[in-house]
Amino acid sequence: MLSLGRKHKRDAYAPLEAELAPRGRGVARLHRQPVWRAAGRLADLPRWTGSAAAIGFLTLTISYAIVIGGHGRIVSDALLSAVGFGIEAVKLSGQREINEFQILEALEIHDGSSLILFDADGARERLNDMAWVKNASVMKFYPSTLQIRIEEKVPYALWQRGDLVSIVNEAGEVITDEVDGRYANLLLVVNHGAQRRAGEISAALSTVPDLRPRVRAAFLISDRRWDLKLENGIFVRLPEENMEAALAELVRMDKEDGLLARDIMAIDMRLEDRITVRLSEEAAEQRKIMTGGRGRSGNGGRDT
Repeated sequence: MLSLGRKHKRDAYAPLEAELAPRGRGVARLHRQPVWRAAGRLADLPRWTGSAAAIGFLTLTISYAIVIGGHGRIVSDALLSAVGFGIEAVKLSGQREINEFQILEALEIHDGSSLILFDADGARERLNDMAWVKNASVMKFYPSTLQIRIEEKVPYALWQRGDLVSIVNEAGEVITDEVDGRYANLLLVVNHGAQRRAGEISAALSTVPDLRPRVRAAFLISDRRWDLKLENGIFVRLPEENMEAALAELVRMDKEDGLLARDIMAIDMRLEDRITVRLSEEAAEQRKIMTGGRGRSGNGGRDT
C-alpha cells in the first residue's frame, strides 16, 4: 500500500508538473502566424501599389544620382522655367560707358535660368567689381523679369605717367587703363601727383574757354606748378600762383598780337613783371640774321 500510495501521489501531480513545465521551441512554433495568411494580406493591397513603389524607388534613385553628380541646380532651374519662372527679360538702365554685353556676361544668365533660383546678390557683387560701376542694383520682378540699374563713375581727366595712360575721376582715382578715342576731349595731365590736382588746372582753364580747346596736355612740374602744351607744340610755363591772371593775359596777347600763331617754342610767364618768349631754331636764326647777330635765341634756363 505504501508503494501504491506513492504511485498514486505521483500520478496526481503529473498533470500539474506538465502544466508548469516551460514550453520548448516546438510549442512556440505552434503560436506563429502561418506564412500563407501574411501573403493573403498583401493580396488585399490595391493593384497600383507595386507600380507606385517602383516609380518611387526610381525617383529616389534618379534624385540621388542628380545630387551626387552636381546637377541638382540645373534640373531645378529647368523645372521652374518650365512652369513659367524662367528669366525672359532683362531691363537695363544707367549704363553709358559699359555695353550691354558686358553687363549680361556679369549676370551669368544661361538658357533655362529661373528667376527664383537666380543669385541676385552674387550678380550685384560681380557688377560692382566692374571698372566703370560705382553702384549697381539687381531686382527681381516675378514671374520672369530682371531689372538692372547701373550708376557709373564719371570720367574727368586722362592721367599719364611714363607710357601708361589711365582715365581718372574727379578725385583722381583710376577708373581704367583702357583708353580709346572716345576720351580724346578729356584733359591730359602728366606726371605723378597730377591726377589728384587735375581739378585745379581744369578750373583755371575753364576761365579761358577760347584757350581750353587748344590745350593738348598739362604737366605738373615739381608738384608746384603747371606747364601747358598747346596743339601747335608751344609750351606755356605758368606761375605757381595767380594762374587765372596769367592765362587771361596770354589770351589777351594772342587776340591783339597773334602771339600763339608765331613761330615760337615756349612762353614763360613765371615772373610777374615780364613774359619771356623762346623762339624756334628757325625763327631764332632768322632773327639773328635780321639783327646782324645781336639777337638772342631765347631763354634756355632750367625748368622748375
